[in-house]
Formats: sequence, structure tokens, C-alpha cells
Amino acid sequence: MKTAIITGGGQGIGRVTAHYLLTHGFRVAIWEADKKALANAYQTFDATPDQLLFVHCDVSREADVQQAVEQTINQFGQIDVLINNAAVMAEKPLDDFTLDDWNLGIGINLTGSFLCAKYTAPYLKAQQGCIINMCSTRAFQSEPNTFAYSASKGGIFALTHSLAMSLGPDVRVNCISPGWIDVSALKTNDKPEKLRPEDHEQHPAGRVGKADDISRLILFLTAPENNFITGQNFTVDGGMTRKMIYV
Repeated sequence: MKTAIITGGGQGIGRVTAHYLLTHGFRVAIWEADKKALANAYQTFDATPDQLLFVHCDVSREADVQQAVEQTINQFGQIDVLINNAAVMAEKPLDDFTLDDWNLGIGINLTGSFLCAKYTAPYLKAQQGCIINMCSTRAFQSEPNTFAYSASKGGIFALTHSLAMSLGPDVRVNCISPGWIDVSALKTNDKPEKLRPEDHEQHPAGRVGKADDISRLILFLTAPENNFITGQNFTVDGGMTRKMIYV
């Protein structure tokens, strides 16, 4: 049985993916910094300790990551998949965007992905495993005032192919760039978003994305028979980044 780590797995895409992988025979370690999200997630899963582990972990802190790796190995004995999903985003005008805002976004989103890859790599190599980094369409296009988020996701895109070249052939490394994925009902501090018909209609695929759209691709990328795929970015956005928009 394979073991997958999902950072930021207490809410959003991470939580849905944890459920999805459990139903497909994985053991899952959820690493989550938000204690409330971790507690809420604990209530939603029907899994035994030999299947599921909850770890309080701030991925921007090296000591936290090292301890989380140790807890995961102690519980499951191996690591086959790392899903770097933890992320934060602050939207502020440049004049109001502080260095602390910048450091928080880069620290969790980008440095956290590096630290998790660094300390899980020996175990992933032993299992011929894989890393899946959560990038974003914002790595390639932006709305205003998303400085640290967009920069960190651009960094994740580059970190992905750097890791793929550095860890191959033992470890495959790919990233996924979601577009608009509605996870508002799965976030601790958000209210469910009321989607309008025009929200769906503006997507060439005809709808806003769901977390399951990402989970299915994650499962595909973990499959050993897909081991010729590495260093790649997969955009899952309903076609929006291919759409020309004229005002």
C-alpha cells in the first residue's frame, strides 16, 4: 500500500484529494498548519490510524517539516508520493503590500515546497516515488495585486523541472496548474461562493472547476505506468488560458 503526503490537506483541494486517495487504496498523511482546519478535517474522515495520519505542520519551518517526515515514517514506514499543496494568498495594492506579506507567501508556497521535497527525497527515492507540486495559472497570467502568490507559483513551475532533473530517474516530479476551482465550501474561513451562470459560461468547458478535477489528475500522475511523465506542468482550467478576450 502506497503512502501519500498532502500538505495543506485540512481544507480545499488537499482535503478532497485526501479523501480521493484513501478510496483508491492509499495511506495518507495530512500535513496542515491551520489547527482549526485540521480539527475540522479530523471530523470528516472515516479512516483508521493505519490509513490516515494528521500532522500539525507549518511547511515554511524547517524543523516542522523534519518532524512531520519523522512522524509519517514512524506511522507508515515509507513515503511514495508528496503532494505540495499548502498555499496562502494575500491580495493588496502594492503600497499596502508589506515585506511580511511577501515573506509569508514565498515562505509557505515556495520555500515550503522546497523543504518538503528536500526532506522526503530519500524516502521517495527508495520507493521510486513521485512529487506533485501545486502550481497555478497565475504563474503565467495575473489579476492585480497578487504579487507573492503569482511569484511563488512561477517559482514552483521552475522548481518542478529543477527537481525532476535532480531527482530523476528515481523520483518523478510534475506540477498541476489549476484555474478557477471552487473550493469555497471547503475552506475554514470562507463562505460558500454563489456561482452565477456567467461564471460557468465564460469557461470553454462550460463550468467552473471542482476539486475532484484536480484529484483525478493527481491519481493519474501517481500511477507507476505513467513513469515516462516528469518535469511537466498540467493546466486544468476549463480552457480559460486559451481563450482570447476582447473588450
